[in-house]
Amino acid sequence: MLQCVPGNPKIAYRIEGDGPALIFLHGIGGNKDNWTRQMDFFCTTHTVVAWDARGYGDSDDYDGSLHFRDFSHDLRRLIDHLGFDKSHLCGLSMGGRIILDFWEVYPDRVMSLALVDTFPGFDDSFSIEGREKFIRERRQPLVEGGKEPADIAPLVVPGLVSPTASKEVINELIISMNKLHKFSYIKAIESMTRYEPVTDVSEIDVPVQIIVGEEDKLTPPSISRRMHEQIKDSRLAIIPRSGHLPNIEKPVEFNISLKNFLEEVQP
Repeated sequence: MLQCVPGNPKIAYRIEGDGPALIFLHGIGGNKDNWTRQMDFFCTTHTVVAWDARGYGDSDDYDGSLHFRDFSHDLRRLIDHLGFDKSHLCGLSMGGRIILDFWEVYPDRVMSLALVDTFPGFDDSFSIEGREKFIRERRQPLVEGGKEPADIAPLVVPGLVSPTASKEVINELIISMNKLHKFSYIKAIESMTRYEPVTDVSEIDVPVQIIVGEEDKLTPPSISRRMHEQIKDSRLAIIPRSGHLPNIEKPVEFNISLKNFLEEVQP
């Protein structure tokens, strides 16, 4: 069922099921529909929610620049709107960074974290000059080059999946990128790249499940292994023959890993 959190901007979300709250957050090129297989699977045991972050999907665009922490405040708005005390949070890539940031700001609202193909932030090795170059390279085709997300999607998607990804998965991701709001997408790239705080994951005091695709090129398993070593109460699942989006490419294996974790940690 599609609903919205009122306010500025309006935040769209899908909600199904009944039970403990489980909220899914998409990556920088995605939307709430990326979690359809998880919504269908977990709605028998949880109240499952998937949002469109501000400027994505059915959520509103917004005036002005974006501060990355705005996402955390939007997530708080969503949780308050739904009347949840604490929630299990599952974030993919940018969504993982959002829930790490949310844990730092609102730790009392978090029951557990599932960190999927993500990382705790850019450290000092990514210089200011390097960050700005990264942003320019991604802005150029969309702004100066006049292209739309639909134009770049066929070039971007193959780098997100494993070499064995099906045509159906590739087409699904291309369609997903086609739905991007161009200028909100650019704002998200700029904000995430310039955001300086790096989460000290060793301080996390809630249960954590880390999931990563074995063939993820963007956030490779080495990053997830490092987080696993640093987080005391964490588990690590590496999904074989999967790239950056195991929830779409290998949904059965992904769902089992998350299900086992939730059954272990739920009160």
